[in-house]
Amino acid sequence: MTTRVLRVADRARPVPAVFREVRVATPEAPEGRPPLLFVPGFGHGAWAFAEHWLEHAASRAFPAHAVSLRGHGGSGQAPKATLRAYAHDVVQVAASLDRQAVLVGHGAGALVVAHALARYPARAGVLVAPVFGGWSTLGLALRRNPAGTLPALVGGPLRLNHRQLFSRELPDAAAREYAGRLGRASSRAQWQLLRHRAPEPPVGNPPMLVLGSPDDRVVPASALTRTAARYGAAPLLFPGMGHDMMLDARWREPIDAILDWLEKNETR
Repeated sequence: MTTRVLRVADRARPVPAVFREVRVATPEAPEGRPPLLFVPGFGHGAWAFAEHWLEHAASRAFPAHAVSLRGHGGSGQAPKATLRAYAHDVVQVAASLDRQAVLVGHGAGALVVAHALARYPARAGVLVAPVFGGWSTLGLALRRNPAGTLPALVGGPLRLNHRQLFSRELPDAAAREYAGRLGRASSRAQWQLLRHRAPEPPVGNPPMLVLGSPDDRVVPASALTRTAARYGAAPLLFPGMGHDMMLDARWREPIDAILDWLEKNETR
């Protein structure tokens, strides 16, 4: 049975209801595998996983879902959303699934998943190119993209360019098209990300996988290693890939690694 941990803040200051977009890919022959819930990072919507990963996971018999956090994609607007509200969205969607889910977060969505794991007893957790904030990530962003990063420090939008997000293996036209679809997170959530409040430990101690690229132009390799160490592991690395691994030219490699890991850990 799926349970949730209810905090005092959840009762005293409930998160406002909002429409949540969820995209789904269903296996032709279900094999009893747990559902996957993909959580995109700031500015991305469920479309980022619907492009490749949802159908690919379903082709390997995993029911696959992707949620757009409030204010993103096709979900309802939420200009004052907090990280707590984003985590609430993930927990609510996960709790609505028919089986205990595996939570997969990308970028800042990985931090949202980390907070959700403290409230939802997931079958497993996967953090893809996790952005947990802090000065090392901010420093890299300022060096690589000062014009797009500085506005976020004063409540403006964080703008990532296509060369921060993708490897040069992805054709320039595709990289620009994907980058042009990005929206923005709320300024409050962006500021909370920069302040870097560490997530609480996951409920039930689920197996955890952290993966990314040493060539990521958003997440420093040192930050990737620290995040993996937080969960008692080393990161699984994919050299040559960009930050948006689910959309990059070699998108099959990380999703197959995730699914192989889940099968090896017998998350049924």
